[in-house]
Amino acid sequence: MRDILPRERAIWRVAEKAAAEVARSFGYEEMVTPVIEHADLIERVGEDTDAVAKELYRFDDRGGRNLALRPEATAGVVRAYFEGGLSQGPQPSRLYLIGPMFRYDRPQKGRYRQFFQFNVEAIGVGSAALDAEVIELAAGWLHGVGLGELRMELNSIGDAKCRPAYLERLQAYYRPFKSQLHGDCQLRLESNPLRLLDCKVAQCQPFKIGAPRITDHLCEECSAAWAEVQVLVDAAGIEYQLNPHLVRGLDYYTRTVFEWTTDALGSQSTVCAGGRYDGLVAQLGGADTPGVGWAMGQERIVMLLQKQNLELPKDRPQIYLVLVGEQVEIPGFRLAEQLRDAWPGLAVQINLGGGSFKTQFKRADKSGAEFALVLGDDEAGRGVVAVKALRRDSAQEECPVAQISERIGLLLGLKGGSGSSHG
Repeated sequence: MRDILPRERAIWRVAEKAAAEVARSFGYEEMVTPVIEHADLIERVGEDTDAVAKELYRFDDRGGRNLALRPEATAGVVRAYFEGGLSQGPQPSRLYLIGPMFRYDRPQKGRYRQFFQFNVEAIGVGSAALDAEVIELAAGWLHGVGLGELRMELNSIGDAKCRPAYLERLQAYYRPFKSQLHGDCQLRLESNPLRLLDCKVAQCQPFKIGAPRITDHLCEECSAAWAEVQVLVDAAGIEYQLNPHLVRGLDYYTRTVFEWTTDALGSQSTVCAGGRYDGLVAQLGGADTPGVGWAMGQERIVMLLQKQNLELPKDRPQIYLVLVGEQVEIPGFRLAEQLRDAWPGLAVQINLGGGSFKTQFKRADKSGAEFALVLGDDEAGRGVVAVKALRRDSAQEECPVAQISERIGLLLGLKGGSGSSHG
C-alpha cells in the first residue's frame, strides 16, 4: 500500500473529475458502499477465483462476524441495489462508484494491495443496448482524460444455456495437454475451465490457438445479443478487436465481456475490464436480475497520464498574506477571513512561520500565489493593505482594508461572490 502525496493528487483529480463528468453525462448517479463486507457475500460471487481464493483480506471482528475488505465493487453495489430499494425504482439503475479496493496480491508496477477503481454498474435491464452504453461511457472517460493509445477487445462468453456445452468441448480439447499446462491451469481445467483462455503463462499459450471459440457455440439468444452489441459499438464509432480468448476472472459474467489494454505499462496491460453479469444476483441467492458494468484501475490511468507530461493544475493559494510586525497576526486572520467570506473558494494562505519581509516574499513566490498582500504594523495602523502581483510586472499598490475584497475580485476576475467588505 502507499501514500498519495499532495504533489500527486492533481493528476488523480483530473482522472476523478473526468470520471464523474462523463458518468453524469450518461445519466449515472454516484453511490458509496462500505469497504468492508460480509466475507460470505464476496465468497459466493467468486469462490474459485484468485481474487477470493488467494487474495482476499478476511478477518473476524469483535462480534465474531467474518468480514472481508472488498476486492471489487460489483458485489457490494448489487447488495446495496436491493437493500436500498433501488430495485423498486425506474430501471435500469445507472450507478457509478470511485473508491479503494483491497487484494493481497504480489506488489508490482502499477499494482498495490490497496488500489483505486472507477466502477460503473447498470442493473435491472438485460438489453444488449445497455452493454453498448457502458462501453461508450468507458470510451468517453478515456477520451476525457486524453488517453487515445488504447486497444479495446470484445468477446461473448455465452450464458447458462449455452456455456455448459461449450465448457465440455473446451475441457475435451485441453485434457490431452493437461500434463503440459501450468500448475494453476491444471486445476482450472476441472474447476474453472473458461479461465484457461485467460492464462498469461508462456507454456500455456500454444494450446490456446487451437481451442474452440465460444462465439461459434452461442445459443440463439446470445448470438442475437452478440450481434447487436457489435452493431451498436460500431455505430458509436468505437474501434475494437474481437478476442476469442477474452474472459472475466469472476464467475458471474455472461455474454458480453470487454477490456481496454495498452502496451505502455509492460505486463500490466489492462486498464479497464467489464461485462454483463446476469448471473450475479442468482449467485447471491436473489431473483434473476440482469446487470452490466466495468471497473477501471485509477493507478494505471494515472501512470499513463504521467507518461504524457500533462500540464496539471497545482494546489496553490491565489493570495499569500505576508505579515510583518508585532501586532498584525489578529488583523491578518480577520483580513484572510474577510476575503474567504467575500469569495467562497478563494485560496488564501497566511505566513505563520515568521521571518523577515524578504524571507516571506520568497515564500509567497514559491507558493505559486497570484498576489501577495502585505500587512505590517504601519499598514494596519492606517487601515490599508499593500497588494503586489507575483506573476506579472506591476507596481505595488495600497488598498483600504474595507475595499480589499472588491479589489481582489477585480484583479483575479472573480464572479459570483459577494465582494462585500467586513470590518
